Amino acid sequence: MSLYIVLLVVAFLLSGLRIAQEYERAIVFRLGRFVGTRGPGLYWIIPLLERQQTIDIRTKTVDLEQQETITKDSVTIKVNAVLWFRVVNPADAIIKVANFNQAVYQLSVTALRNIIGQHQLDEVLRERAAINASLMQIVDAATEAWGVKIELVEIKDVEIPESMQRAMAREAEAIREKRARIIKAEAELEASIKLTQGAKQMEESPVALELRRMQMLSEIGIDNNTTTIMLIPSEFTNAAKSFSQLVSQQGTQPGA
Repeated sequence: MSLYIVLLVVAFLLSGLRIAQEYERAIVFRLGRFVGTRGPGLYWIIPLLERQQTIDIRTKTVDLEQQETITKDSVTIKVNAVLWFRVVNPADAIIKVANFNQAVYQLSVTALRNIIGQHQLDEVLRERAAINASLMQIVDAATEAWGVKIELVEIKDVEIPESMQRAMAREAEAIREKRARIIKAEAELEASIKLTQGAKQMEESPVALELRRMQMLSEIGIDNNTTTIMLIPSEFTNAAKSFSQLVSQQGTQPGA
């Protein structure tokens, strides 16, 4: 009889042994009331009086399904994202919310739609890092009471309507064409300034003009051209110009 009692006691004690993995924590309730957190490793609970609920505290990855939402400038887009979170307070995650996984998911989806509605399309495309940071801050603040820590939120894809894609392509092409024209105009302006400066220097120094003419002749000869060019000194041209002016003046005098 005593052996039977001993065996019952041993069986009773063994039935209360539990093992939690390193990444697990056990929330223990005694007669419905929370009494503490157990694990990792080996622990014991009172059979029949206590029950446990094990929770995984590793970082979880959740894909937020594609959401169709409207931006601040009334453009309908589709956005999806990825969420990383982990449980930092297992007791709160079990006691304060019925299903913390579903709660975090629904909260993140709602926050994603709301924050996209607060930004224009250009901001959504260019400032993803800032939007991710704002989204993470909003969700983390809301889930803190549930013992959940939001580690990272990343917007994956932004799907834009085809009509808007064509409009953006035309806008980008117009911007590139505008930039090219501005660059060309600036180059022409700079070239005209340099040419004007060079012309003034040659006007002040006839020798420089002659040297430029000789350089042009050598440059033309490099291409094996058959055209013959004869250079006339500037003194001849100036003398011819003065002579023609003198003749014209005499021709206009009375009695000529």
